Amino acid sequence: MTIAITGASGQLGRIAIAHLKTLTDAAGIVALARDPSSVADLGVAARGFDYTRPETLPDALAGVQTLALISSSDFNDRVGQHRNVIEAARAAGVGRIIYTSILKADSSPMLIAQDHRLTEEIIAASGLSATILRNGWYTENWTGTLGAALDAGALIGSAGSARFTPATRRDFAEALAIVAADATHAGQTYELAGDEGFTLAELAAETARQSGKALPYNDLPGDVYQGILEGFGLPAGFAHMLVDVDLKAADGWLEDDSHTLSRLLDRPTTRMADAVTAGLA
Repeated sequence: MTIAITGASGQLGRIAIAHLKTLTDAAGIVALARDPSSVADLGVAARGFDYTRPETLPDALAGVQTLALISSSDFNDRVGQHRNVIEAARAAGVGRIIYTSILKADSSPMLIAQDHRLTEEIIAASGLSATILRNGWYTENWTGTLGAALDAGALIGSAGSARFTPATRRDFAEALAIVAADATHAGQTYELAGDEGFTLAELAAETARQSGKALPYNDLPGDVYQGILEGFGLPAGFAHMLVDVDLKAADGWLEDDSHTLSRLLDRPTTRMADAVTAGLA
C-alpha cells in the first residue's frame, strides 16, 4: 500500500512521516510538498505538490492508495485548495483520504471551523472513503510563545475561565500516522483532544512554577486583544479568528473528554507540564 502525506515539509507532516516509518515500509510512503527538495531528508519518496496548481495534482498522486490531507495553513481560499486536492484524489483513483479537521467541526460556531466543515462536506460528496481527524487545539499555540510572555510579564488572551483539552503536535501527528497505516479506520470520524483540561490561568501558573518568574494570565476584552495581536504584526483577519477562538472556547468548543486520542495512541497524551517544559527549553 502506498501512503502519501501532504504538507510533508511542515512540522506536523514531518513528525507523521517519521512515525509512519515505524509502522510500515518506508518504500510505500510518499512525502508531498511544494518543494520536494525540502523533504529529501525524510528518507521516503518525495513529489512536488502545490494545492494551488490543480492541473499537476493527479499525476503526483499516481499509485497512491491512502492520502493524508493536512489542512492548508494558507487562509486565502483554503476550501478551494482542499477541493483541488480532493478532486485530484478522486481522479487519481485514491482509495481513502484522511483529513485533519478541527474539534466538533460539524457544529462549531468558531470562524476557524467553517473551512473545515466545508471541506468535510466536499469529502463526503466526493464518494471517497474517508477518515476525519477532528484535532483539538495545539498546545504549541501557547507554549511556543511562553518566552515572549515571560519577557512581557503576562500571558494574555480573551478566553476567561474556558477550559481547553489541547494536545501536542506530536500527539496529533502520531495519531495521523496510526490511522494512515491501518485501513480499519476507514469511514470513521474521530474527535481528538488531550487527556488533561486546563485554563489559560492554569497554564500561566505552571509556566511561572517552572520558570521561577511571575506570570499572571491577563484576560482582555476581545477588541483589546485583537489590537495587541495586530500590533505584533498579525493580519487583522487572522487576529480576529484567534480572538474568536478564545471568546467561543468558553462554551466548550475546544474541550473534549472522550479520550479518543489516547486510545488511538495507546498511551496518555502529553501532559501540560511536560509541554511547558519543552516550550521553555
